[in-house]
Parts: sequence; C-alpha cells; structure tokens
Amino acid sequence: MNILNEISNIGIIPVIKINDASKAVGLAKALIDGGLAAAEVTFRTDAAEDAIRAIAKAYPDMLVGAGTVLTIEQAQRALDAGAKFIVSPGFNPKVVKWCLDNGVTPLPGCTTPSEIEQALELGLKVVKFFPAEQSGGLEKIKAMSAPYGDVKFMPTGGVSLDNMNTYLANKKILACGGSFMVKESYIDGENWDEITKLTRQAVDTMLGLEIGHIGINHENADEAKKTGDMLSLVMGKAIERETEKGMFVGTQFEIMKSKGPGRCGHIAVLTNNVERAIYHLSLRGVKFNETSATYNDDGTRKFIYLAEEYGGFGVHLLQKK
Repeated sequence: MNILNEISNIGIIPVIKINDASKAVGLAKALIDGGLAAAEVTFRTDAAEDAIRAIAKAYPDMLVGAGTVLTIEQAQRALDAGAKFIVSPGFNPKVVKWCLDNGVTPLPGCTTPSEIEQALELGLKVVKFFPAEQSGGLEKIKAMSAPYGDVKFMPTGGVSLDNMNTYLANKKILACGGSFMVKESYIDGENWDEITKLTRQAVDTMLGLEIGHIGINHENADEAKKTGDMLSLVMGKAIERETEKGMFVGTQFEIMKSKGPGRCGHIAVLTNNVERAIYHLSLRGVKFNETSATYNDDGTRKFIYLAEEYGGFGVHLLQKK
C-alpha cells in the first residue's frame, strides 16, 4: 500500500505540536490504542525531529510524517528521522521537488487554482488545504477544484469532530488533518487516556457504524410471505419493496425467499465508508470474505461480508447512501 492510499484508509491524521520529545512514544501508543496509527509531527517546536525519530524507532509500522516543513533543510532532517511524508502549510516548489527527488511523499498547502496548477505540473495528485475553515472550507474546495478532475485534498485547520464527516463524505477529500484529539495540554500533561478516548471517538464517528437491517432466511417464497405479513402486522410497517430475492418490511427487516449467507440470515451494518471500515476493523482483528465484495465505479468496495458467522447470522458492511 502506498502512502497516499494508507492516509486515505486511515482517514484522520492527528496533527501534533510536541514540546518534549520524551513524551513522543507515550503519545504514539495513546494514538495507536485509540485506533489511529498515524501522526503529523509539526516542526513548530525544536522537539519535532527527535519526536519523529523516537516514534519511528518505537513503532516502525506507524505512519509518521513531518508537518510545517518550510525548508529543504527541515525536510532532510525529517526524512533522516524517519518521516514517511512531508506536509507544508504553503506551496514551495523547491521543497516539493526535493521531496520527489528523494522519494518522500509531499503534501504542500494549496488554496488557489494557481497553486494547484503548480502542484499538478510537478505530478502531484494530492495537496493540503490549509487553513481549511478559514479559507472557505469544503464549498471552496468543491468550487476551486472543479476544473481539476484528479486532484484531492487533505483539509487541515478548523477540522473538528463536528465537521470532519462533512469533508470526508466528499470524493475530493483524501483525509482530514486535525489536532482536536491531541491538544497540547493533554500531551504536556501526559494525559494518554484522554487522547486514546478522543481518538477512538474520532474513529468511531468517522466510520459511523450502525445496524441497517436484519435479513431472515427462508426455504421458499411462501414461508417468506408468512414472515413478512407477520412482521408487517406486528411492526405496523408496510412491505415497502419486493425483489426476486426477498422483501423489505420497513427498512428494518429483509425477508429472504431462500437461503442466503448465514445459517439464519444476515445483519447489515451501515458505514460512511466501506474501505475505511475494512481498514480499521481489520486492525481490531476482524476478518473479511474478499470474494463477497462488490464495488463502486471507482473501484472502491461498497459491500463485503465478514469471514465468520455470529449466532447463525452472516454480517456484512454496506455503504450508506
């Protein structure tokens, strides 16, 4: 998996200002425990280089990058310390070219069409959008990026738990950068439990997992109709939709006319983004049946079953509409 794909799957990149490099490993563990094995450590303090080095050594699989990189000298120090990507607040073509020449992924800040065109000229497909909210937010991204079909953005600055899903729902957004789960006071006070809690909350909010419906298997269409009529009567819900495979009583029950996956039926779990849900749930030990996946037009997965049944029910993820 390349760096940009990994950033996309992670979805939220914690943006960290750290004053004491000795706290870096504890901070990294708190983020990993919360479900985000990623960090952008900003070069706004003298501790940044040593913090990146400490994290890269302690957790080599963690996606750690350097932020607020303004010069080639800073980029070199970040790369030597173990940074896997370089983020800048603005577009500096010298820094971008150096990163490309040295095999490290650059994410320069672009908030104007002219900057985007310079980035495209150098072969970039993803840029930072900073400061996001103060620069017009998602509406400006949508309007400004319209002529540039392939470019994607990582908005940072003013991104919060309340608005991040508005950004992430748009196909122009690769991921969001945010500092709301890694406040400076939490890091200085080594309040790792709070950082882990807020990180887990951010991941859960981003994924938006919820029960969509329960599917019930039957031997044939006649048995299915009996169950459908009974649930319609009990629930006070009409049979809203019927297909060759089954019928929906309201939106809560799918009455199958034959034996589908799962001994008894299936449970549909809705999510904001199937790709990100697969990535994050896999980190929690969940396994998936890749042969069951169906795909969107862009090649991303929109449906997939978990590898195991639970209580006689198959479980599948389904993209929210």
